[in-house]
This record gives sequence, C-alpha cells and structure tokens, in this order.
Amino acid sequence: MKSRPAVIVLAAGTGSRFGAPGHKLTQRLGSSSVLGATLRHAIASHLAVVVVTTDALADTARRHVASRDVVVLPSVGTPGPHRLGMGYSIAAGVAARPDATGWLVLPGDMPMVQNTTLLAVAAALDHHPVTYAQHRGRRGHPVGFGAELYSELVTLSGDEGARRLVARYPAHGVEVDDPGVLIDVDTEADLERVRQVQAAPAP
Repeated sequence: MKSRPAVIVLAAGTGSRFGAPGHKLTQRLGSSSVLGATLRHAIASHLAVVVVTTDALADTARRHVASRDVVVLPSVGTPGPHRLGMGYSIAAGVAARPDATGWLVLPGDMPMVQNTTLLAVAAALDHHPVTYAQHRGRRGHPVGFGAELYSELVTLSGDEGARRLVARYPAHGVEVDDPGVLIDVDTEADLERVRQVQAAPAP
C-alpha cells in the first residue's frame, strides 16, 4: 500500500485558558468529547492518525485510535532533558510515522475541521513543502509539511511549534469551504459556540 501523509493530532497541552473543571479536550460535545470529535473527522479521512498526548488524556485517545497510535509525553513542566511544548509534540508525532509522505498538524481542540479539508491539504503536499487550510483567505489549520522536512521537524522543541519552518519555506494556502479551520476551543465560551453550531439545523 502506498504511503500517504499522516495526521498528527496535538493533545498534550494543559488547556490552561479553559476555566471549567476538567480538561477542555474531555468536555462533552454531542455524543462524544472535543478530542473525540476532532479524531472522528481525522479518522474519516482514511489517513494514518497519531495522537500526541499525556497520561491524563491517553485513555481518552485510546477510545478512538489504537494504542500504538498514541504517543504519550510527560506533562508540560515535568523536569527532564527535553523542552516540552508544541514543538516537541510535533517532533514526537512525526517521529512516530517516519515513513509517511508528509504530516498534517492538527490541534486536538479543533473539532469542526472536516475530513475533506484534511485530504485537500494533504493533496497539496504533492506540489508544495508547506501547506495550510484557509477559509475566505484567513489562515487556519491543519498545517501540512512534506517529507523533505522530516529532519527539521523531528528536532523541534519548546513551545514555538513549527512557525520558523512555515516562515522559511514557501507555504501554500488551500482554500476550503470549511469555517472549522478557524475554530478552536480555548475557553468555555468557545465550547458553547461550537455546541450551538452543531445543534443548529443544516441549511
């Protein structure tokens, strides 16, 4: 079977801006959770899915993907040799799928991103080293990286993420009819808005 890009779902953050009890990714959303809804769309793309998370959320992730596809990291702030954060999470996810033809980085708190969007961004990696979804000209997620950037991705650390790579290489925006690429769940108000959108009747 031909190798394809993999989706790296980032779920190792603390979610410190979310005020309600419990982690934001475990909050109820429809019949699932915030993380569960994000993973459902990722799985529906039929691309390989890797979840990078911590012990606190590992069991939640394993309800949706196989244990071998869950990369468990120490919590941010844990003493150790690595500069933990988004950059290190990306590096760990990419290292878990070294044979992929690219990697789509998708935050776990973006439950509205559609599977068709993931496929469109993945397809653009055939022609561009860095791709990203955009809606009505506004840049969003996921962000895709081609296989040629593997050696740089696996050395990321700290909390800067991959911004330097996006700035260094020509990045191609993929226009999608998916406002979910701009919607993340950082606060209780964000979550309530997403719930209202999901509950609204289809146009």
